[in-house]
Amino acid sequence: MKYRILAINPGSTSTKISVFDDTVKVFVKTLRHDPLELDKVGSIMHQGNYRKNLVLEAMRENNVSAESLDAVVGRGGMVHPVHGGTFKVNEKMLSDLKDPSFWGRVHASNLGPHIAYSIAEELNIPAFMVDPVAVDEFEEISRISGVPEISRKSLLHALNIRYTAKVLAKKLGKPFEECNMIATHLGGGISVVAIKNGRMVDANNALLGMGPFSPQRAGALPIGDVIQMSFSGKYTEKELQTYFSKNAGLLAYLGTDDGKLIEERIEQGDAEAKKYFDAMIYQIGKEIASFSSVLCGNIDAIFITGGLAYGDYLVKELKKRVDFISEVHIFPGEFEMEALTQGAVNVLKGIEKAYDYE
Repeated sequence: MKYRILAINPGSTSTKISVFDDTVKVFVKTLRHDPLELDKVGSIMHQGNYRKNLVLEAMRENNVSAESLDAVVGRGGMVHPVHGGTFKVNEKMLSDLKDPSFWGRVHASNLGPHIAYSIAEELNIPAFMVDPVAVDEFEEISRISGVPEISRKSLLHALNIRYTAKVLAKKLGKPFEECNMIATHLGGGISVVAIKNGRMVDANNALLGMGPFSPQRAGALPIGDVIQMSFSGKYTEKELQTYFSKNAGLLAYLGTDDGKLIEERIEQGDAEAKKYFDAMIYQIGKEIASFSSVLCGNIDAIFITGGLAYGDYLVKELKKRVDFISEVHIFPGEFEMEALTQGAVNVLKGIEKAYDYE
């Protein structure tokens, strides 16, 4: 039996949606939102009904009736830490997604389960969340930061990474739960993850702190200089957070976060573009290599995914730095809609369990 799944993936000024019949794509569409229009509606967590109505309208335009759906799945945001997998959306989850106190902010993806639940409840079908950014499977030793007041937290591109890791495990002919891998998601932010026996036991913080700088993010920084910037009087706390998480990295150095454009500039002989792009690749390679020690050198594969993985120059240069560790597999792009869909389908087919969010 095939199951029809609506998947919803909200961004700050867009909502990506898809309908799949199992693995068969019915349609995929990205709904672009005018920031001024969103401002009229209100902050992120007030935009649920507005975006929901646009989702339902897009379904009608693509001749998909809501009544034909078997489940709705929303990309999960910054819930309290959970293990990987598919979770049933419940009232506690919806409440936690509205509460910024644990992470200090509300992410656009927090809307995903809210919209999914609202649609599913009217249809009397299940609503799910799959592998939110707050998946936390860290080993205890990886949480220790060196400062008792600070613990290292898991915040990463869990959805794309776990889905791609499972695809690779099948390619290797090995159960995912027995695989050791180093995963690298290269997008506006960068996640480098040590996967041990199918669990993401260590990773850089893909939003703020640790790891390589990215097209938009600062990555690990010298603490002394960060302290000086913080008390310089030039920035508020919010301004520094925005700078380090959205306006740093390649964007700050080169005026663009477009990897394709930067590679074109390098081909045309732009020495500045090459300098800073190479520096990012250098830092990514260092991070991958450091995680080989987390796995004690017992590594089945390294894989690279995300939008930047389309870049021939980046892939070639990064392979030079890390392919001595293990074979490097490339999965360009993001597979978030497939990951959301298959999380729901596997539950409906009894292949995987749907967990209760507590």
